[in-house]
Amino acid sequence: MTNDTTLFLGQWIRSPGTVGAVAPSSRRLAQAAASPVPHRGDPVVVELGPGTGAFTAEIQRRLGGRGHHMAVEINPRLAEFLAARNPGVDVVVDDAARLPQLLRERGFERADAIVSGLPWAAFSAETQARLLDAVIAIMGPHTAFTTFAYSFAKRLPPAQRFRKRLIDTFEEVVAGRTVWGNLPPAFVYHVRRPRAEAVTRT
Repeated sequence: MTNDTTLFLGQWIRSPGTVGAVAPSSRRLAQAAASPVPHRGDPVVVELGPGTGAFTAEIQRRLGGRGHHMAVEINPRLAEFLAARNPGVDVVVDDAARLPQLLRERGFERADAIVSGLPWAAFSAETQARLLDAVIAIMGPHTAFTTFAYSFAKRLPPAQRFRKRLIDTFEEVVAGRTVWGNLPPAFVYHVRRPRAEAVTRT
């Protein structure tokens, strides 16, 4: 096993509810998740639940030194590993529900892209709502939000509930193709434009 896989597995054993996966995401899944990161300008990119950095590396590759990349990781051990490997990333050990405050502390109000590695289907309905409210609060009219889900689980009740919550919260929710090379196979939700009632709620 690679160092990041060993660390990831160890943290999953300790806290499966917050880590949510037994292995880091593949590069192909990372490419799909990071696809909305702008290729021009100085975008603000927010990454949620980066773990050992599978998505982080792809975001950094796309940014090429531009903009501001803030990665919010609640697990201190994973955050330490991530920061050491990615010195150009603003790694924050905190709860993603504090996104608006965290961005304001850095002089930003909105993100241009939000890339999530959080285990949404493992969260309670209350936690999902709290985190999505934080995501909505930092979205502008053109902000893209991506997150992934495991293909084998998409018909299970927790995954169905999360999909419905996305559809109820956003005007545009597109499920990408299954990435079969990921362990386990997964796909990416591409999400834009919070519904008016969701924005009012936040």
